[in-house]
Amino acid sequence: MPAADRPTKYLVALLAGAGAAHFLAPRPFDTTVPPWLPGRARTYTQVSGVVELLLAAGVAVPATRRVSARAAAGFFVAVFPANVQMAYDWRHRPAPLKAAALARLPLQLPLLAWASKVSRTARRDGAAR
Repeated sequence: MPAADRPTKYLVALLAGAGAAHFLAPRPFDTTVPPWLPGRARTYTQVSGVVELLLAAGVAVPATRRVSARAAAGFFVAVFPANVQMAYDWRHRPAPLKAAALARLPLQLPLLAWASKVSRTARRDGAAR
């Protein structure tokens, strides 16, 4: 596998794995949905899982890679409130769990940069490299 393809393949794997996890083990995701959002938490969990699976498929296909990677970057921004909610909810948990919840907050920045890099390196015409 050429080194240039690794960021793309790993992003596809991350998005597909996270999307599948939303259906295989939805409860932890349900608990991060901010309570001020209308509707059921499970609906948000399922919708975000579908979005991640669609983004993974889009990033995997050269013709849709650029726009899908940009959309993935936007998705990482959109789910940030769930990470904030988790950090808030876990503020009284044992130190290792609280640290893990807080560590998720700055993790969004490298995810955003990663998706942006994949978008920038995708060919404009969608042709495979």
